[in-house]
Amino acid sequence: MEKAKISASQLFILMVLFELGSALLVPLAIRARQDAWFAILLGMLGSFVLFLVYHKLYTYYPNLLPTEYMQKILGKVMGTVLAFVYILYFMYDASRVLRDFGEMLLTFAYPDTPLFIANALLMLVIIYTIRKGIEVIARSGELLFIFMYVLAVAGFILIISSGLIEVKNLQPVLEKGMLTPLKIALSETLYFPFTEAIVFTMVLPYLNDSKKARVTMLCATGLSGINLVITMLINISVLGVNLTARSQFPLLSTVASIQVADFLERLDVFFMLAMVIGIFFKVTILFYAATIGTANLFKVKAPSMLAYPLGIVILFLSVTIASNFQEHLHEGLYMAKFILHIPLFTIIPPILLFIAFLQKRKDHGGKHV
Repeated sequence: MEKAKISASQLFILMVLFELGSALLVPLAIRARQDAWFAILLGMLGSFVLFLVYHKLYTYYPNLLPTEYMQKILGKVMGTVLAFVYILYFMYDASRVLRDFGEMLLTFAYPDTPLFIANALLMLVIIYTIRKGIEVIARSGELLFIFMYVLAVAGFILIISSGLIEVKNLQPVLEKGMLTPLKIALSETLYFPFTEAIVFTMVLPYLNDSKKARVTMLCATGLSGINLVITMLINISVLGVNLTARSQFPLLSTVASIQVADFLERLDVFFMLAMVIGIFFKVTILFYAATIGTANLFKVKAPSMLAYPLGIVILFLSVTIASNFQEHLHEGLYMAKFILHIPLFTIIPPILLFIAFLQKRKDHGGKHV
């Protein structure tokens, strides 16, 4: 572990940027049609329960990285294997988000540029940031968070003043009852983007006040959840359900349709700036977790040395992960969910917590005797 500390407000900002990251890009929970916003809300509320599990594990081992306490809970061999699986997942997820970035850039502005070149440019900046450590990442977050929110508020005001919003596109509310949004929350929005933030268990030991960890995590998830709900409400009210579902990047289509007084138009470049910020931080945090996890597991003295080799692996993975964008989306929303998200986010952490709880009880029992 590097000798560094971040404040609760920096953790809050990094979590919000992370959860908004690539989630703003895609038509999130659109299978719930005009109730997509409700499925996002339910996913957010469900993630609170899992965050309490992750936080409880952190309170048992406040100064250890998950790669270390997994070995304490499960033993050296099983703990090392499980820690390695999580590191591989962080690298895989970073490559998926990097692919989202490349696809967006090519669709929006550079159709003739190879995907590898677009991804490599962002990866170079991320590798440089990773080498500087968590404190620099956190300070960059503070600066760019304000910029991103200024863009978001300006965009929101312009959409309303353009008269694009059609409230009837959001009706009828809960047309098929509560069951459809609930099913989509449990199968999609719970995992992407909310419990993906399990990666922050790798950052929590750097927090300078461990007592603020739980409130910070829950507040950050609450804010990003509300932001995603508002975004989805705007997308559907402007574009309608069918166009939102068909659109590769619905928010880009929404922003592109802004037209105020015949002179304010083609504002999609602002959307692009906000997206690049969100994706940059999402990839950076996943990559950082993989780097310090690998350094910890294999006893590498200088984690920054790993930034180049791991960065190259993530870069090549981002290009080879799927042959086209539709396959990439299908893999992320359906295949990764069953193979990775459900076991790694919802099954393994409660089992770890249960075993850790029994070990702590046994230790305390032994002391009293």
